[in-house]
Amino acid sequence: MPLALLALAVGAFGIGTTEFVMMGLLPDVADDLGISIPTAGHLVSAYAIGVVVGAPLLAAVTARMARRKVLIGLMVLFVVGNTLSAFAPDHTSLLAARFLSGLPHGAFFGVGAVVATGMVSAERKARAVSLMFLGLTVANIAGVPAATLVGQQFGWRATFLGVSVIGLAAIASLALLLPRTSEHDLAATGLRGELAALRSVPVWLALGTTVAGFGALFSAYSYITPMLTDSAGYADSSVTLLLALFGVGATIGNLLGGRLADRSMRGTLFGGLVSLVAVLALFPLMMTTAWSAPLAVVLLGAAAFTTSSPLLLMVMEKASSAPSLASSANQAAFNLANAGGAWIGGLALAAGYGVTSPALAGAALAVLGLAVAAVAYVVDRNRGTTNAGRIVATHTPQHAEVPAHH
Repeated sequence: MPLALLALAVGAFGIGTTEFVMMGLLPDVADDLGISIPTAGHLVSAYAIGVVVGAPLLAAVTARMARRKVLIGLMVLFVVGNTLSAFAPDHTSLLAARFLSGLPHGAFFGVGAVVATGMVSAERKARAVSLMFLGLTVANIAGVPAATLVGQQFGWRATFLGVSVIGLAAIASLALLLPRTSEHDLAATGLRGELAALRSVPVWLALGTTVAGFGALFSAYSYITPMLTDSAGYADSSVTLLLALFGVGATIGNLLGGRLADRSMRGTLFGGLVSLVAVLALFPLMMTTAWSAPLAVVLLGAAAFTTSSPLLLMVMEKASSAPSLASSANQAAFNLANAGGAWIGGLALAAGYGVTSPALAGAALAVLGLAVAAVAYVVDRNRGTTNAGRIVATHTPQHAEVPAHH
């Protein structure tokens, strides 16, 4: 695989770290700024809103810019947002900085996916995407725990300064490893062409599968801590290590899904969703014992992230004339799934169905994801496109993204 994928993974590592580290720092931020923890929780929402707004917007307005410059510019915005977070004097300023930090998230993965798939041959595109996302899953294993520890020891502001340093490292990596601008580095369509591609029903079905599938994940994962403590009997001090196991599972699933999707994109998607239904349905049982609960956490990450590469590539395939905007929209869908899944899981808890009930709500969402994916299959079959197992057009020849000296 091209070394340039490492630069994308470094950026993904920084983005994954700043996205999830706020959950662990909420008590520290609340104490320092003199606000309640629920109010501090709005900082998580502000980032997610930034992703949803920024993903399609920035991908669309940069449609005719060189992708190398776009990626570097997005990481510059990322560094600015995290630096402003570190020096935010009050809650309102921090809210604005977190929103700003979220803006480049989706567009980075969207444009990065186009660049990654353009660097390899057709039969290795899913693996290329999975290697970019490796930075995101590894962030859950190492980046988030380390950043949380830094925040607890040296103050939460130090954490965001550290994330800014990661962003600078990503900028240096992108500048060093990605090729200079060429005619092949430019998107083939402008804003109007990018937006027109989103009129396709198959694109929206693919995005709907993302919302339902990852909504299933977040319905359970948002409430994994009370499941581990109240049902499985773990101490609060053990939760951080157990959550790192989710990152291990996500990394395994991401790499496995990338490899399998290169053989059968749709088969991998259906297999991942079926596995997710099974894992979530078994969650209440597996969360009753201390030995099976960690296994459940690993399996949840693995099943969910097996679907990440095929879902992204399917969206890009269905909007082949505007892959940057489509894959960025997929990131927005992922964050909508985050918010929606947590809300649905919360409804199950509020209804008094028990601490593990969000997992069963998630299983229902995963079944919905399977249904949407099945409808997408029928639509493709009627259009005669069911054999399109791999993405075919990213407007970038396979050799164009890698300089000769790499």
